[in-house]
Amino acid sequence: MERRRVVITGLGCITALGETVDGFFNALCEGKSGISTIESFDTAAYPVHFGGEIKHFDPAKYIDFRESKRMDRFSQFAVSAAKQAVADSGLDFSKEDPYRAGSIVATGIGGIKEIEEQHLILLKKAPMRISPFTVPRLMANAAAGNIAIQYGLRGPNFCVASACASSNHAIGEAFCNIQSGRSDIMITGGTEAALTPIGLASFCAARSLSLRNDNPTAASRPFDRDRDGFVLAEGAGILILEEYEHAKKRGAQIYAEMLGYAATDDGHHITAPLPDGAGAAKAMEFALKDAKLSPDRIDYVNAHGTGTDLNDIAESSAIRSVLGEHASKTMVSSTKSAHGHMLGASGAVELIICAEVIKKSLVPPTINLENVDERCGANMDFVPLKAREKKIGATMSNSFGFGGHNACLIIGKV
Repeated sequence: MERRRVVITGLGCITALGETVDGFFNALCEGKSGISTIESFDTAAYPVHFGGEIKHFDPAKYIDFRESKRMDRFSQFAVSAAKQAVADSGLDFSKEDPYRAGSIVATGIGGIKEIEEQHLILLKKAPMRISPFTVPRLMANAAAGNIAIQYGLRGPNFCVASACASSNHAIGEAFCNIQSGRSDIMITGGTEAALTPIGLASFCAARSLSLRNDNPTAASRPFDRDRDGFVLAEGAGILILEEYEHAKKRGAQIYAEMLGYAATDDGHHITAPLPDGAGAAKAMEFALKDAKLSPDRIDYVNAHGTGTDLNDIAESSAIRSVLGEHASKTMVSSTKSAHGHMLGASGAVELIICAEVIKKSLVPPTINLENVDERCGANMDFVPLKAREKKIGATMSNSFGFGGHNACLIIGKV
């Protein structure tokens, strides 16, 4: 069966580095950091006092006040980013068949803020004092459901939860859904709001986070020999995927074409990747095959690049094994150095970056990369410190998650 072409026609994001796509991407390419001291709760007893916190977020700019009160912060982020993406796409869903449009939106954690708040009420007051909106707020599929409600979408609607690979899995499934002919339009991406007391404490206990409290903006250091962990962040990224002829017929702007998607698992360890990156390499290899591209067609890789010792070594090894001789000529950057690790939202935000890279011929840097760890590849181009202008034909975006999940997306210029 002939596969239908799928394109990206709308983008929206809410991040600590910017609450619009243009603002976010411009700050990214200017080498700015969205990492700062956490203000939403007291971190005095924590070993980590900073993160990618979105300050003074006001969902009322996008969502009816009463509706927003029935959502956890992660859903508020998702619906707000979706409103941006739909406006950007120019879609009018009143003119679309609602059964040909759907919403697949990922999260790694879901409504953890709601769980924490209602648990305190349970302990301090009584069981029946808990809000009747607790379940609709905390459930992981609430973001996808709320987006569908906003636009009256009646096609496929579900949530993907696969830790830090969640967004790439969600986007990949949305891509396949349109490609196979089941839908014409999908609102997809990921959202996360796990920068909470329990969320931060959990990753502190796992010893996953950077401890650079004296210099938060320099804390996220992917591929640097002095890296000491990732930086926890929050946010959302939402994309509009559309069947090419459908988009063309209505005169839509097209950022890029979805070309390939693949997913694998390490089958190795619940948190640590395979040391040689073999599982990640297979996801990249299969995605290239799905896209019908040779390795030398990839101009830019947005790396998962968390800034942890094991991930950066394994991923760089995987990139070298898949791209071969072309690896040293391919620009590879980890934008988590600037926006932090948004867990289940990271992949979506990073694919938005890839779409902007293709549109604007500008590759964002890996900030804070002062001394490349030779174990990550001394000859690789990690685009250190400064953005670089270059026309980009095709990009690869990697996301890997606890549980051994690996997911790779490839997009290209139309």
